[in-house]
Amino acid sequence: MQRYPDTNVTVEDFLRSAWKKVIDTSDRDGYASMWTSLSRAAQIAIQDGDLTEGKILLLLADACSMMLSPESPNEPFKPFMVIGNARSSLPEDFQEVDVTFFGQIAQEIDDPWLRGRLADLIWLLRIPKDPKYALMAIDAYRTIPLEAEAWLRDGRECWQRAIKLSLTLGSGAGERLKDLEQDIITAFETATKDDGFFLLWLSELLESNTLGGENSTRVANKLLLFAQSFDREERFHPARLFFNSSASWFKRARNFEKSTEATISAAETWVKEAAQRLSSTLPSNAVAASFYENAIQTFRSIPRKERALSGVQERIDEVHLLMKEAGEKALNEMGRIRSDSIDITAIVESSRNAVRGKDTIAAIAALANIFSGTRVVQLRKRSKEMINAYPLQRLFSSSHLASDGRVIAKRPGVRPGDMDSHENQIIVWSEMVKLYGWDLGVIVQAFILPALNVVILEHRLRERDFVVFAGESPIVPVGRERLFGKALYLGFERDFAGALHLLIPQIENMVRWHLKVAGFKTTNLDSEGIENENGLSTLVDLPATAEVFGEDLAFELKALFCDPLGPNLRNELAHGLLSDDACNSPFSIYAWWLCLRIVFNAFWNTKRNSGTRKEDVGAEEDEPQ
Repeated sequence: MQRYPDTNVTVEDFLRSAWKKVIDTSDRDGYASMWTSLSRAAQIAIQDGDLTEGKILLLLADACSMMLSPESPNEPFKPFMVIGNARSSLPEDFQEVDVTFFGQIAQEIDDPWLRGRLADLIWLLRIPKDPKYALMAIDAYRTIPLEAEAWLRDGRECWQRAIKLSLTLGSGAGERLKDLEQDIITAFETATKDDGFFLLWLSELLESNTLGGENSTRVANKLLLFAQSFDREERFHPARLFFNSSASWFKRARNFEKSTEATISAAETWVKEAAQRLSSTLPSNAVAASFYENAIQTFRSIPRKERALSGVQERIDEVHLLMKEAGEKALNEMGRIRSDSIDITAIVESSRNAVRGKDTIAAIAALANIFSGTRVVQLRKRSKEMINAYPLQRLFSSSHLASDGRVIAKRPGVRPGDMDSHENQIIVWSEMVKLYGWDLGVIVQAFILPALNVVILEHRLRERDFVVFAGESPIVPVGRERLFGKALYLGFERDFAGALHLLIPQIENMVRWHLKVAGFKTTNLDSEGIENENGLSTLVDLPATAEVFGEDLAFELKALFCDPLGPNLRNELAHGLLSDDACNSPFSIYAWWLCLRIVFNAFWNTKRNSGTRKEDVGAEEDEPQ
């Protein structure tokens, strides 16, 4: 099917067109609004028989339709929508004649958003590459205002792209990288507290690109000043973010003492927020316990040498006692919700409706809870019923083979007597893992994928949104926010292979970290006196894992990732045994969703119950529409 009207277009046609009027009358909410306005105007022009006007506007609309992913040098543009096998435009959809046309009109465009986008596409698509257009893109992006409103409307990505292009060109970019750096520093220095998170975003842009080093102390001090102000106002969420950023910048300035002080202040905001939560009209020991745990995580991020000098270890012990007390009281606050079984066709529609028409955060929350999770008690009961119903099938031992024919596990036959005996518990376990594997196929097809497809269709999701969730989720260890966030984001990109490779090592670290926090030993001592960390397969066999994570999650961690009778994803991935198909299997998709459920629910429950101000959460989340 032909995408554009079959007519030639020229620079003169472009100059006569209404492109500027169309984008100026849009709400200018970034490239998405430009795409919408240009597409609508193109459709009207084509319906009225003006094919030349329609083609020009449609070409520009498609150019604006793509999401900018500035971190990628090879694929910086991604489709805005993907539905099944269909998607919105990508750079490779443009023909050579279209790229030539863009090159002819780019110089004539005075709108920096459109000019930067077209020049960027020409730089990407033209062979051989012409640095002229990369420079044009940098110069256009740089004129986009460094202010909070523009920043939230794709300005962040444009400035990041300008920096990446300058780094790519190296000396060919002249003084542009220094100019970009100075522009950001100037905007940072003139920003006020009323600009809120914009100051933080500017500091992150500098830090992520290793810019602003000569101004490290000034940047750190201003961030610290804002953090202390938020702290005094008991706005602990923004205070914590500014304290953490300040600590990072002090470290860049080699002022480790001030960096430690800022980190301690960040940790104490968690303690204050826990106390605030316990004294609120809706007190929750469960929420308080999670805040105390985050405080301990933050304290532990301080190097041991600095802890000793600052009395941090004693404070960790004090907060640990508070966390233990709150955790014990939280047991009385726990509840469980169950739903009746329904036919699979109804489940699919119900799953879609559960996420349809919601705002972004509510939709992700619904997706994360689209299935209530595996219940070990019920699964064990079903397994015993299956064994009793088909005794002959379980009478003899069996071997389990890998796809390449290797024997990877053996299961003994059922022995006469009590099904709860130690010998028969092995049989019950193997049956539980088998039933669990069967369930996952239905869960993914009936619950997860239908809901996920609707969320992807209705919402624009970015990697940084998931980094925010992970960063504020009590379950995620300090320093692993971006890895967890990126892994979750890849699932929304339907890149489950990439998600799985990032996710599994982080799950292992998460389990190990929380066991350590709870005071359990996670290492072993070999014959030469060398202490080694235990792997996930060993950790999930510890009784402490069920104590810390609960019986249900502990079962899933073992059955899904470590048991040879099940998907065994951790060990299969670690040894390079997962094929591309296996990385996109229901087991892998479920593993991604399980992580989303764990991370997002911890984040969501914290925000929902903490009484955090709406403006504080919304500003950081930068929720896409």
